[in-house]
Amino acid sequence: MYQSNSALSEKEAKPAASAGRRIVVVTAGGDNPNIMINALAAQFSDIVVLQEQPESKALFVRRRARKLGWAMALGQLGTMVASRFGKRFTRRRSAEILHSYGVSCEANSSVPVHHIVSINDAEGRARLTALRPAVVFLISCRMLKPETLAAIPCPVLNFHAGINPQYRGLMGGYWALVNGDPENFGATVHLVDEGVDTGGILYQSRQTPTRADTMHTYPLLQTAASTAIAIRAVEDALAGNLQPVAVSQPSRQWYHPPAWTWLWNGMRRGIW
Repeated sequence: MYQSNSALSEKEAKPAASAGRRIVVVTAGGDNPNIMINALAAQFSDIVVLQEQPESKALFVRRRARKLGWAMALGQLGTMVASRFGKRFTRRRSAEILHSYGVSCEANSSVPVHHIVSINDAEGRARLTALRPAVVFLISCRMLKPETLAAIPCPVLNFHAGINPQYRGLMGGYWALVNGDPENFGATVHLVDEGVDTGGILYQSRQTPTRADTMHTYPLLQTAASTAIAIRAVEDALAGNLQPVAVSQPSRQWYHPPAWTWLWNGMRRGIW
């Protein structure tokens, strides 16, 4: 069931009708999740979104400081701010990616959206349970707490913009390039367990970024090129045919690069 190519054919990707079996997408929203939601909605008849409130930057910095120290946390925040500002300079490349893969990042008005604070609080779990999902699909959302995961009685899948297990965590495409490992620039759809992107691998896709791509467009490219593997994984889950594949590679969790690392790699190596 493992797929390492950058895309599946349209015929291969198109599943049977979902027959009213509900897929609940959990996300904090944004262009990349919208791409995936639109792709799933085009293939399956019953999609519902639970959209979390994004975490505050203050909470992010405090949590990261406890794990990595204040200097690293503030350096990573600097990179995140630069990334948000830099998106205005990559609009043309972003439009090229969307056109090339025939995807849309616009919100889909036909898909119901329920707004929640967090999937991990009592209200979020109750909303999810009430929807009676056949499959839960995560993209750009909080990591599920063990009690939340335990309360979900159906397969839980995650879209990760990185190749697991080598590039778990954040900025997987960026770190693959920085490490001189461009053949592992790509994305993974995997089962969710209590670890960080450690669940069983279902499908992977690989892409080749252009010189015009930067950390502002890497995730967009990874997502736009990977809708077919997400559709295939959901189809497998609905059919009760999930077959995770063991991959014998070193496992490491990555984070945002601190601002000084990002600047050094950009100026010296052209990896932005």
